[in-house]
Amino acid sequence: MVAAPVSPRTAGVWLRRWDAQQERFAVLCDVVEHVLAEESERVIVDLGRGPGSLAARLRDRLPGARIIGIDTDPLLLGLARAHYGDRVEWLDADLGAPTWRHQVPATIHAAVSTTALHRLSPDRLAELYRVLGELITPGGVFVNGDHIGLGDERLDRLVTAIRERRAARAGVEHNEDWATWWEAARADPELATLARAGAAQRGHDDTRLSVDEQTRLLLSAGFSRVTRSGRSVTITYRPRFAEGPAHPERNPRPPHAKPKPSKSAFPSVIVRILAS
Repeated sequence: MVAAPVSPRTAGVWLRRWDAQQERFAVLCDVVEHVLAEESERVIVDLGRGPGSLAARLRDRLPGARIIGIDTDPLLLGLARAHYGDRVEWLDADLGAPTWRHQVPATIHAAVSTTALHRLSPDRLAELYRVLGELITPGGVFVNGDHIGLGDERLDRLVTAIRERRAARAGVEHNEDWATWWEAARADPELATLARAGAAQRGHDDTRLSVDEQTRLLLSAGFSRVTRSGRSVTITYRPRFAEGPAHPERNPRPPHAKPKPSKSAFPSVIVRILAS
């Protein structure tokens, strides 16, 4: 679908409001910049990129990188194109369908996402993780800033209470959230047509998987080493000398090198850190 035009001024207003309710951008950019510091040609995909805020920040951090932002919402795509122009490649594709992988390069160096993937059902999320395991080159990274519960109702309530108190101390407890942003955007006459088009295709499962459930999906996708810290940002790292059959041509081993033991085809480290 071709998005109706949005004026740059209107896009700027709504992007500022969007960014105010997102707190993880800097952390995700820090991780990608550090991991890919020595890569000469970098391809980074932003999964469920919304109006492009994270993708554009990555473009600023890594000017020579190829950044591909993937989403299917016409309003968010219209805002991204109006505000950021062609600084990023905007791909209209559904992450819940298997075809998106054929619209990106066969090798990527990093994948990022923020508050998006919890909208996929467990089956579709598992498939997406398997695809990332095949596309991300050894030494690359997957960083996911999302809502990840602890799988225990009392602990989840405790974490929510702590987050709300922290917001109150910072004076931001009344900031606009995701739901109120969308409600206000749908009421803007300039955005109404795009908002209605997006609402017609915005059905999703909104499955909130716990830390352990996320870990099991990643392990079943081939990731073998997991360490946890915090709740908000998931960093999935593929070591440069991973063992296994995936992409052997990308991962040569010296002829006399002793093989490293591996539990799976795609050994990885998963670290969860709490964004401030």
